[in-house]
Amino acid sequence: MANERGNVNVAVLGMGTVGQGVASLLLRQKDFWRERLGYELTLRRILEKYPDKTLDFDREGVPISADWRDVVDDPEVQIVVETMGGIEPAKTFILEALRRGKHVVTANKDLLALHGRELFAAASERGADLYFEASVAGAVPVLCALRQNLIAEPLTDVIGIVNGTTNYILTRMAAEGGEFGEILADAQKLGYAEFNPASDVEGIDAGRKAAILSMLSFNSQVTLDDVYVEGITGITREDIAFADQMGFAVKLLAVCREREGKIEARVHPALLPKGHPLAGVGDTFNAVLIKGESLGEVMLYGRGAGRFPTASAILGDVSEIARNIRFGCCGRLNQVFDRLKPVMPIDEIKTRFFLRLLLADRPGVLAQITKTLGKHEVSLDTVRQTDLKDGDAELVFITHIAREGDMRQALKEMGELEVTKEIITVLRVEGVA
Repeated sequence: MANERGNVNVAVLGMGTVGQGVASLLLRQKDFWRERLGYELTLRRILEKYPDKTLDFDREGVPISADWRDVVDDPEVQIVVETMGGIEPAKTFILEALRRGKHVVTANKDLLALHGRELFAAASERGADLYFEASVAGAVPVLCALRQNLIAEPLTDVIGIVNGTTNYILTRMAAEGGEFGEILADAQKLGYAEFNPASDVEGIDAGRKAAILSMLSFNSQVTLDDVYVEGITGITREDIAFADQMGFAVKLLAVCREREGKIEARVHPALLPKGHPLAGVGDTFNAVLIKGESLGEVMLYGRGAGRFPTASAILGDVSEIARNIRFGCCGRLNQVFDRLKPVMPIDEIKTRFFLRLLLADRPGVLAQITKTLGKHEVSLDTVRQTDLKDGDAELVFITHIAREGDMRQALKEMGELEVTKEIITVLRVEGVA
């Protein structure tokens, strides 16, 4: 219940960029919370390993401690906001808070993608709320839609651009014709990419989010280990230029589907037709397209990261839990995810493919390629030849829908043909029937 003054008390674990954003909004928007909610959200305590670090806001005398027990054992703290990131000690702190009956809000996609089931089970056991809207797509209310608004809708597809760093890089590569490395360096200077950008550009960050989206969308255990992941480090300006000429945009996609009781969970760069709703999502924006049996398509779009967009999503969760506390209905959204639907191996998925091949320029070459593809039940939809390179021909293909395992076998055999000089690029094509 709320305390005697009618306030709901909040503690924040970690004073990094997002933690400071949450704390500063709690302090400076007191009147707003009172007007909007009818009571106040009060910042009660702060946990920070280095309490003497300089904060860029006035914490107004709120106690700051390096000992997590000061926070978790405080009987006045009702909601714990975890913004530390990483697996440990965040996992221990969250579990201890839940075991003490406190409610938790987290943006920790790493932790949820690996240990979500354990955390959800702990929350359910104590009737505590565990909310995590900011873990996917920042301020875009995707998880709220999946957990509440669309809970009665059998979903078939959840496809999204869920990493702002890679979307920024690909957007600029398309607009400027720049190379991956130079635009990544600019993104780092602008603060859009980390000093070590591997998690973003290698697709791991999006993979974590795909695990969470799959879990919520299809009510089944899905972890990062189940998600097939490719990044964008191999994408060149030539790939993007050829795709553009053929009417496509290149995006890093999180693809989550359920077909006949099996789940597809994969992250990789893909071509999208320019008319597709996700194709025009640029810069650091995120968007998620949701398809259901009854609703058709719904797309949610907005800023996917940043101090205050993320803090806003976190405080949306805090506000919702505060309402639950006030009206005695905590734990109503808890799911344990004890079902285990099989996740489809990448070799079993079916999609179209975009191929760039460097081939000897001689009669019968295309026939050899077509024969090799046909042997593995892969047929061509589009063929385009570019300029000759040192006597060799560069050809660009788009296939009809094919099984990934068959495509891989065909590529292996094509690579062994005398006429094949190089298999330059292989990308999947989404959004085309």
